[in-house]
Amino acid sequence: MGMVLVIVVLLGLLVVAEYFWPEKVVRAEENVLALLLATITLVSFAQVIARYGFNTGWGGALEITRILFAWMILFGMSYGVKTSSHLGVDAVIRLFPKPVFKGAALFGALCGILYAVILLKADWLQVFGADTKGGALHYWDKFYKIGIGLDDLRYPEWFQEAFGVQERVQRWIAYLMLPIGLALLAFRCLQAFVQIWRGQRELMVASHEAEDLVAQNKTVTEE
Repeated sequence: MGMVLVIVVLLGLLVVAEYFWPEKVVRAEENVLALLLATITLVSFAQVIARYGFNTGWGGALEITRILFAWMILFGMSYGVKTSSHLGVDAVIRLFPKPVFKGAALFGALCGILYAVILLKADWLQVFGADTKGGALHYWDKFYKIGIGLDDLRYPEWFQEAFGVQERVQRWIAYLMLPIGLALLAFRCLQAFVQIWRGQRELMVASHEAEDLVAQNKTVTEE
């Protein structure tokens, strides 16, 4: 219940922030993604220089880059839905009449919501007779209670002495983005569903990028 409460509070704060400062929220999301990508690049570059230039290196470099890459994906999924950046094929559904097209778009957004919610917590599907259990919340809570550490990522000795923590970084810290990222994805898909219902957007995914680019650069080619 602790993580569920944290997620509810975070989503509530996000709704308030987007209502008052929508541009700042977008900029913050982009900065988070840029920071994750920059950190991955810097750690990888430093590791290559250390390994081949000085025959040394950091034992936790591979593990932290893998974790940060997972964080970037999990956080980026919701941002992609928000900005309609995910690629999609709409050639068939655009042949449908407008009401049917809208229904297909709503169904796609609904599938996105169900996908995120099922991965977040699958126990509720037992109501329909499905033999399912677990999910990101259960997975994270399990590691939080056990408290085991990662394989190679360790706290510096001064940090261990100052705060009395264990040697290895706890897995629940590394996996924190798993429930939060899926909750954000479910929230963004729900937003997309409402926006499609209200006629504020057509689809949850990107479409016709090539046609749009050609239209935007038509004058350039003519010159």
